[in-house]
Amino acid sequence: MNGEAELLRGKIGGLKPTHQLSAEVLVIGSGAAGMYAALAAARAGAQVLLVDRSLIGRGGATVMAQMTVAVALGEEVPDTPAHHLADTLAAGRGLCDEALSRLLCEEAPACIRELDAWGVGWARTNGHISQVQAPGHDRPRCVYVDFVNTGPALSKTLRTHLQRTAAVRRTGDLLVTELAMSDGVCIGAHAVHLPTGEAVAIAAKATIVATGGLTRLYARSSASINMGGDGYALALRAGAELIDMEFVQFFPIGHLSPRLVGMDPIMWDPFRYKLGGRLLNAERREFLGEEGRYATARDHATYAILSEVAEGRGSPHGGVWLSFEHCSEAQLRTAFGPIIDRLAANGIDLTRQSIEVAPIAHYHMGGIAVDERMQTCVPHLLAAGEAVGGANGANRLSGNAITEALVFGRQAGERAAALAARTAMPTLAPRAAAPSAKPDINPAAEIVRLQRLMNEHVGPLRSAEGLARALEHLEALRDACTGVPAPRRALDSEWLDRHDLRNMHAVAECVTRAAAARNESRGAHQRHDFPQTASDWQRHQRLRLAGRELRLEG
Repeated sequence: MNGEAELLRGKIGGLKPTHQLSAEVLVIGSGAAGMYAALAAARAGAQVLLVDRSLIGRGGATVMAQMTVAVALGEEVPDTPAHHLADTLAAGRGLCDEALSRLLCEEAPACIRELDAWGVGWARTNGHISQVQAPGHDRPRCVYVDFVNTGPALSKTLRTHLQRTAAVRRTGDLLVTELAMSDGVCIGAHAVHLPTGEAVAIAAKATIVATGGLTRLYARSSASINMGGDGYALALRAGAELIDMEFVQFFPIGHLSPRLVGMDPIMWDPFRYKLGGRLLNAERREFLGEEGRYATARDHATYAILSEVAEGRGSPHGGVWLSFEHCSEAQLRTAFGPIIDRLAANGIDLTRQSIEVAPIAHYHMGGIAVDERMQTCVPHLLAAGEAVGGANGANRLSGNAITEALVFGRQAGERAAALAARTAMPTLAPRAAAPSAKPDINPAAEIVRLQRLMNEHVGPLRSAEGLARALEHLEALRDACTGVPAPRRALDSEWLDRHDLRNMHAVAECVTRAAAARNESRGAHQRHDFPQTASDWQRHQRLRLAGRELRLEG
């Protein structure tokens, strides 16, 4: 264990009430983007502190990702980054920031080959890295470790490399509550050490936000519980701009029924990759027209599923049927081995029964506005991974999530190290703790209410009436989310809920206001009352804070 972690894990409670740390580069969040950013910054000569509210490399979305990574390697069929870029732009429905998309596609091969050299274990066929064709791609392009272990293998590889990198100090259980500012420049962050409740001030020459997305805003989501939009809220309050916040991608075939214990709700995608599962409505009719191929983009599939449900042709629990009954047990076992036994333990026999699936919040195309070097409009503040907005436009191409994390993480790390090399270490005075106050709300209950509200009114299908109801609820909740006092004790779960509610409320308002303003349907943003895509809406919307007022521009 490194010295910083020892301080924060064991000794902090016995020292002064407020503690000060420093780093040339501070990285907030330790999914693939954060870990790769930390490694890149260290390789460029910076001393790095990597912090996370959970365990390093164990939270966020990467460790839960099962499937594939899009990259134009050309190992199985001829391919170039230009082809990958064309598919990325098409998936984005005319709203991709082409400079960011181009960076993603052109830099991806080097990142994937570096991870191959580090021993991640990309699957191979006849000595070549295996590549499969995912929806929206014009050829087999997506690499994988295996169809249910890509994310965990990637996280393990990055964690192992971090452990061998002395220039990166790592501290989990440290929740960043605010970015620290001086004369408009980001100089680090203020945080709380969760096991003790103690305040920690972190001075940094450059800071990278790599905290992932916002799927926790929704009642049904595929990511971990700490994906509540923390990074967006931190950046917004520091003066950065957010972009494309209305575009929330729903994974179309999240598990719905029967009950599934100990398995990922989006596990059915690799089954469809390999075995061509059939999506059926209540009439047992295929409605996507795929003819045995898994080819429908996620935004189109989500809309089609919800349309079937709305027309009364859904399954009993409000989704549609996914059937592999055309496959033999031998085919299933050849493709997925012991997973079939785990399904059997859940009472699921795919040769005899269909399962119910429905859209589930999965990814966010919007986020913090950055340039090609991952810099925000706030000096010395950068962003990486899913925290970045713009590269995916209105709909992310399948497989681009981990690609984005790696490419943008590396770019942010290198740029942050360059900034740090010519910047003096700032001084950051500890903040006095706010007085504790008795909560006037139940924050845990309010989080549940907020999640249900977002699912109902700001989900895949939206309307002016529903969005207005959501904004009315958010406005009524505003005063209760204005400030959060200091923790009253170690492991203060009520304080943590209040903190999370504050950030979730702010980010939910950004999503809802942007969705209410966009009077069209495009990609992941679908409006009942504006069902057509409008050419005059082929533009980005940006949000920023002016005092306490949220301003929408674009």
